[in-house]
Amino acid sequence: MVKDFYIKNMVCERCIKVLKDELNAHNIDLLQVELGRLRLDIEDHDVDKLENLLKENGFALITSTEDKLTEKVKIELIKLLNMMPLEINGKLSDFLADKLQRDYSKISKVFSITEGITIEKYFIKLKIEKVKELIQTPEYNFTEISQMLDYSNVNHLSKQFKSETGMSLSDYKDGQKNFRNPLDKIV
Repeated sequence: MVKDFYIKNMVCERCIKVLKDELNAHNIDLLQVELGRLRLDIEDHDVDKLENLLKENGFALITSTEDKLTEKVKIELIKLLNMMPLEINGKLSDFLADKLQRDYSKISKVFSITEGITIEKYFIKLKIEKVKELIQTPEYNFTEISQMLDYSNVNHLSKQFKSETGMSLSDYKDGQKNFRNPLDKIV
């Protein structure tokens, strides 16, 4: 029986690879995969096997409508940040309402209730993780990074980075440790 499953913490291409490999190893017929969603040809008695497989790999099955919407928001924002330079034509609220085909006030309310943080604050946290990633690759200076992530100027980025991490961009760049947070742990 063909069914769609929504998956929590499935936030990158490596997640997709892990699940493809695991599903194949457990003889579960994968029809389609994308961030946050699997389409499987699976019998009802194999759903427990799927849930265990997901849990063993740091994922979880999403069943509630609210949690599905919240995960869709996260996935859309992660996809958006993977497209460099970041280009949101208009407001983030309009972007999400268009992508999810829902009223933004509903999206925002559900997200805030389920995650305990606003979408805007969550997006800032995602952007800061992207900044950290870009700093660690010596290709870009701070001004280029701020432009790529659609900051009005490097000072705005610098203030936001300091506010979120407690350190300056230069201090982070000069540090020897990687202080990046996994995308599935941001909230």
